[in-house]
Amino acid sequence: MTTLPDRLSNDPDSPFHDAELLKRGIGIRFRGEERTNVEEYCVSEGWVRVGLGNKVDRRGKPLTMKLSGPVEPYLRDLPAD
Repeated sequence: MTTLPDRLSNDPDSPFHDAELLKRGIGIRFRGEERTNVEEYCVSEGWVRVGLGNKVDRRGKPLTMKLSGPVEPYLRDLPAD
């Protein structure tokens, strides 16, 4: 069983990015609901950053909004090839 990190980001430029772990598939339950648009999370501080549709900043990175609440990350089962 792999222990999930306290903080994880989709952004490859972030120090909290882990490509191998993201490749395995991470699911996020935020406030008890499954979220599919999470860009970054932090369990200990209790927040997620969610993407705002297709909007991007001037550097081409997705615009995000920080939401506070209980965060539960888990590993998704990848389908067999």
